[in-house]
Amino acid sequence: MARYPMPIMALELERFGCEVTFLDRPIGRDPHDQLLLQIRGAVAEYERTLIAERMRRGRQMRLRAGSLLPWTRAHYGYRLDPDRPRAPAGVRLEPAEGAMVQQVFARYIEEEASLFGLANHLRALGIASPTGRPRWSSASLRGLLTNPVYTGQVFAGRWRSRPPRIRRSATHPIGRPSTTSVPVPAEQWLPVATVPALVSPALFAQAQAKLAQNRAFARRHNTRYSSLLRALVSCGVCQSSCLYRTIHPGDDDYLCRAKGHPRRSGRA
Repeated sequence: MARYPMPIMALELERFGCEVTFLDRPIGRDPHDQLLLQIRGAVAEYERTLIAERMRRGRQMRLRAGSLLPWTRAHYGYRLDPDRPRAPAGVRLEPAEGAMVQQVFARYIEEEASLFGLANHLRALGIASPTGRPRWSSASLRGLLTNPVYTGQVFAGRWRSRPPRIRRSATHPIGRPSTTSVPVPAEQWLPVATVPALVSPALFAQAQAKLAQNRAFARRHNTRYSSLLRALVSCGVCQSSCLYRTIHPGDDDYLCRAKGHPRRSGRA
């Protein structure tokens, strides 16, 4: 069986009745031409790997030199230079969003504050989320509160990809999506550049301590319940995975986990 994409694609097209024609050299059905097709596929895959490796090394060199931002879209509270969107020197503050970032940090470190309460507070104020939606999710707020760019330091390599270990939803086959992102320890981050800061390092550290404290005392960590249909139930509306919830003994539900739009999917 062919191991490389080009021969596999040619075989699949022919299987569905499509004629495959090569412009530089016609490929016939005789063994010699089929061997040549396999060799060309192997060489093309080798060249693709070399090109990808050269691009990766070039990107790493520019990151270490501080001449390339590790992100292509501005974080909430910042704007990029439209002519040079990957240049760290072109990063500037967006005053209204920047003030909101400062308010989020200041409010979250208060004694009784939580991500859920903070999301409700922003919704009551009519503040749109970074994606323009009227409702902030806890995940968006956590991402904002844990982003070191707000202290004025840009890092690369904060996340790495690995194969998924669990099925996210019953509607997703095992192994899809093909990768998932996991955080990298802070000591392994690559410092890239400095940008205008919105919060002090001390305030940022307070927010991280509060996040860790709230995570340790969250209700989901107090009791572990076993669910018979774990990773097998999906929302009938949006196809998202469902969360198993127990409020009272005998009152068990599966809830849609779509961000900001929880729905009751059905009795457990």
